[in-house]
Amino acid sequence: MISKNKQKLISSLAQKKHRDKNALFIAEGNKIVLDLLQTSLKLEELWATEEWISKNQTIIQSNSSINECTVNELKKVSQHKSPPAVIACFAQKDHQLNIEELAGKLSLFLDDIQDPGNLGTIIRIADWFGIENIICSKGCADCYNSKTIQSTMGAIARVNIHYLDSASFFSNIKPLNLPIYGTFLDGNNIYHEELTSNGIIVMGNEGNGINPSLEAFINQRLLIPNYPTNSETSESLNVSVATAITCAEFRRRAF
Repeated sequence: MISKNKQKLISSLAQKKHRDKNALFIAEGNKIVLDLLQTSLKLEELWATEEWISKNQTIIQSNSSINECTVNELKKVSQHKSPPAVIACFAQKDHQLNIEELAGKLSLFLDDIQDPGNLGTIIRIADWFGIENIICSKGCADCYNSKTIQSTMGAIARVNIHYLDSASFFSNIKPLNLPIYGTFLDGNNIYHEELTSNGIIVMGNEGNGINPSLEAFINQRLLIPNYPTNSETSESLNVSVATAITCAEFRRRAF
């Protein structure tokens, strides 16, 4: 069963302030919970139906953090319209960024990405392309939001997410002399530009793009061209789609 205290805790973790206070987050549903159980993330506690527990014995084994409960109990604490068969509580990652670790690597900087689904998809993209660190401006969505967690498909366990003051971050990395790329509608065609295997790729806000205050830090402006060139198409790409195309092109050059 789910005790009243645990019900209160699970429900509270829908809010960022409580996730931050407890350094915990919630994952709901079979796929995401199974994905996370097979990573290095620490499981705090899990609640699931008898059927789910029986079906997944080889993964959960005899873990004392596993609790059997009913669908009705799960429904009371779930953030989903349809209650899942399993809800799990995990500890947030505790990884402090050392600026030096960005040298020689490709990293992402996200400027005020607002949509949790976009953020989760970008984390998944970073995982796919071997990008270990994502630096988020303080205006970005929370990476432990339930929608973000769902969209990462387990990548949250493998990618380090850091929330930092934008100006301070770019000032602090100056000694590394990293190339800093930004995507702009008036940039240079990404397919014609020289791209390096290290550096920072800056992706901007869904509606406003990259904040003008950050443009001074960017030394290479990139454009993903539409096709045919100069034809009338959609105004812009979704930021997660643009991130995928950009990362793919950087990694293609590495082969």
